[in-house]
Formats: sequence, C-alpha cells, structure tokens
Amino acid sequence: MKRKSGSGGASDGFARILANTGWLLGGKGVGAVLSLAYLAIVTRTLGVADFGRFALVLSAANVIKTLVSFDSWQIVVRYGQPHLAAGNSDALNRVLRFCILIDLASAVAGGVIAGGIILAFGSLMELSAEMGWQAWLFCMVMMITIRSSPMGILRLFDRFDASALAETMIPVGRMIGAGIALALMPTITGFLIAWAAAELLCAAAYWMLALREGSDRIGRWRAGRALDARHENPGIVGFLTATNLQTTLSSVGQQVAVLIVGLFVGPTGAGLYRLANQLANSLTKISSLLSRSIFVELTRTQSSHGTDALRTLFRRTNRLALIAGAVIIALILTIGHPLLGLIAGKAFLPAYPLLLMLGIAACVDLVGVSYRPLLMATDRASLSLRITFIATALLLGLQAALLPLYGTVGAAAANIVAAFAAFLMMGLASRKAVEPQDAART
Repeated sequence: MKRKSGSGGASDGFARILANTGWLLGGKGVGAVLSLAYLAIVTRTLGVADFGRFALVLSAANVIKTLVSFDSWQIVVRYGQPHLAAGNSDALNRVLRFCILIDLASAVAGGVIAGGIILAFGSLMELSAEMGWQAWLFCMVMMITIRSSPMGILRLFDRFDASALAETMIPVGRMIGAGIALALMPTITGFLIAWAAAELLCAAAYWMLALREGSDRIGRWRAGRALDARHENPGIVGFLTATNLQTTLSSVGQQVAVLIVGLFVGPTGAGLYRLANQLANSLTKISSLLSRSIFVELTRTQSSHGTDALRTLFRRTNRLALIAGAVIIALILTIGHPLLGLIAGKAFLPAYPLLLMLGIAACVDLVGVSYRPLLMATDRASLSLRITFIATALLLGLQAALLPLYGTVGAAAANIVAAFAAFLMMGLASRKAVEPQDAART
C-alpha cells in the first residue's frame, strides 16, 4: 500500500484529532455546565463537613477503580487496528473478549480491596459503620460499570461522537439524581445513590452504542478462546500491564491526595481540596480529551504514514496544547474566584488558592498532553511508565512532607512541582523518540 506524504498524513491526522476532540468537548461542555449545577446542589445541601465525607467516599472509590482497572480501550485500538485492516473480525473479537475478561477480573479485585480499605481506614475517615457499607456498595457499582472495552470499540471505528453521547449520561444522570435526592433524600446516602445510578446509565449507553456500531464488524462471539489473543497479538500483555500501571500512577496521586488531606486535616479540609481539584479538572478537561484523540491518531499515523508524518503531527498537537493551556490559566485567574463563590457559596471561598494552584498543575499536564501518547505509539511504554512512577513518587513524597507544615496549600504546591518534573522528563523522552529518525536521514 502506498503511503501518503508525511505532511498529508499529518494534516489528515490533525484534522481528525480536532474533529474527535470537538465531539468529546461537545459532550464534556454539556457535562461542565451540568456539573456546576449539581455541585452547587450538593455543596449547599450537605455543607462543608458532610461534603467532605461525600468527597472521601468518591475519592476512595476512584482510587480503587484506578488501582484495579486497565485502560483496555487502548488495547482494543492498538491491537484491533491491524485485524480491522486485514478484515479478520474474529481475531478482533478475541481481543475484545480478552479485554472484557480483564475488566471483569478488575471488578472482583476492586470489591475485595474496597472492603479491606473501608474496614481498615473507615474510622480514620470518620465514616460510621452504616456509611462504610454504603461506601462499599458504591465502590462495587463503580467496579461493575468499568466501560473501557466498549469505549475502545467506538474509538476503533472513529465514533467519538457516540462516545461523547455515552459520556454525557454521567452529568445528565447526576443532575437528575441530585434533583431527586434534594427533594426526597437530601443526605450523603441520597447523593451516593444518584451518583451510582449515573454510572450505571453511562455503562449501559456505552455498551448499547458499541454493540450497535460494531454489529457485524467485531466478529463472532464464539470464535475461539478469548485467551488466544495473548498469542495472536505479541506484546499485548506487556502493553496491558504498562497502560494499567501508568493510569494507576498518574491518577492515584490525585485521588490519594484527597484521602491524605482528610487524614491530616479532617473532612472539612478534604472537602475544600476536593472541590478545588474538581473545578480545576473541569477547566482542564480538554487535556484528557486531547490525549484520547492523540493516541488513536499517533498510533494510526506511525503505522500508515511513517515517522515524518508522526513528527509533524506531534509538533502540531504540541502547539495546540500550549494555546489551550494559556487560555485556561487566564480563565482561572479571571473567573475562578467568582465562579467558586457562585457555585458553592461563601463557605467554600477558602478553596480559591487551592483552585489556582491545582489549575496551574493541571495546565502544565495539558501543555505536555501529547508526550505520553507519542511514547506509547512508538513502543516506549516502559519508558513512559518509569517517568510516571518517578513523578508520582515525587508527588506523594512532597505531599507527605508539606501537608504537616502547610496543610492543603502544601498538598496543592506538591502537584505543581510534580507536574513540572513530569513535563520536563516526558518532553525530553518524546523529543528523543523522533530525533534519531531525523539524524538517520541527514
């Protein structure tokens, strides 16, 4: 097959990144607006202390989900594309079923870990026995709604629009659930039920859309054993392990921080930190959205158009991320404080310095958003994993050192330092990943 020129392949890939990110942003835009509304309902209904307890339960569930879940959508995209191109739908189906088995095993492991954490640390988080059971049940819902495999199907077929539609079910479900909880059960329990229902709604939407889109293209569900995918796709287990560890390390620091803050300064401090972190992440959601689109296109460009197109596409995404980061920093500086007061009320205004610091850290991650996808697409997953491990260890170490001295401000400052360290290391590794090909041609 004749390859397109480097610039042509890069232009096509960049256009698809913009289009796919646009679809995801559309869904997230709806979610962002709704999240402001349901956050206002929850914070004003529960108050600082109970919102802190609510935040601790959510963070504990997210930590466990992050620890045990795999980014199996990346497996579907990375190893499904060759089978899709070759018309081998049965092999593609085995890759999909292999990922589903991984997700089911993750759910079982997550339930066991959740029970152990709640039994061991429930009292430290000021959770009663009844609230401990509720937290465990919520964690189980989070485990059984792991939806990475159907997400991979939609992204493999470039149906980011359908993926965006499924994702909107979470904010829509939370908004409806928050309204019902406010009317019928304005307690932590009521809001946990609402959040759990939203997760179930989102998972159901993902599977319905994925199976409809896949239809006759994902092969037969009884074509060979799912475990045969290990032998048919060399490197799949190593790639799976690397993606899991990277996701765990990059995400666990953010969620563990809320738990650590709760242990050091109590639910009130955890609530302020959680709110600031959630608002900062809402403003920088484009980072994760770009990362998903970039990985798909870099993987496709590397195999279809060669290194020249890969390097050109990489540079274009870097410029796009830099512009987005600058715009978001300006937004945090100009509207962050009034937005915080409008959403949560005066009681939560002390969270603004945390919002500013966590927003800066998130924007640093945004500017370097194309680094990790590039390393993964060029078979440097182990290098990316080592860098992520160092950055996460630095984050948790700084939090442990600064929290006793400076409280939540120290925890937020640790995020900035770790974000800059990861940015520098990932940037250097990414540039080395494309430079040797340049040198070989000169």
